[in-house]
Amino acid sequence: MDLDGVLQSVGPRLRAMRQERGTTLVELSTTTGISVSTLSRLESGQRRPTLELLLLLARAYQVQLDELIGAPVTGDPRVHLRPVERFGMTYIPLSRRAGGLQAYKQIYPPHWPGYEPEQRVHEGYEWLYVLAGRLRLRLGPHDVVLGAGEVAEFDTRTPHAFVNPGDEPTEVLALFGPQGERMHVRARPAPK
Repeated sequence: MDLDGVLQSVGPRLRAMRQERGTTLVELSTTTGISVSTLSRLESGQRRPTLELLLLLARAYQVQLDELIGAPVTGDPRVHLRPVERFGMTYIPLSRRAGGLQAYKQIYPPHWPGYEPEQRVHEGYEWLYVLAGRLRLRLGPHDVVLGAGEVAEFDTRTPHAFVNPGDEPTEVLALFGPQGERMHVRARPAPK
């Protein structure tokens, strides 16, 4: 793809990423410090993206710059893991495609979150596999503790919450779509 083609594809890609995450231009402006009008012009293709703007957006979306601009594949199939810490948990993205089904390794520290969390609901479907440790899953009226090698899957419109009841970190492989990602990566825990 030529340079003009790459630059013309950035605007629609930016709009799609924002919409997949359910973020408004105002919210994105607050996160990045980029004005709403500049964001709108970038998404519509009326403004060429600068490196400075792209770096701010890549940080806000937690994606590599290559993914943000749709750079051609370099031939290296490895996913470069970049852990993100949110609310005391570590999220390691295992997939690099924006939107659609996403894979994460999640590490819950011992006794996380330290209080009895409120069950939450959101659109989507979740599948999780406990790699190490134990994970308490409160799902509607059910309260189960999953051990290493156990799997759970459920419709996320069912009230649910997670707790690490053990003295060791719990490692989980989780698969979910954009709605599930938004809930688990960006939601704030209930006050203590």
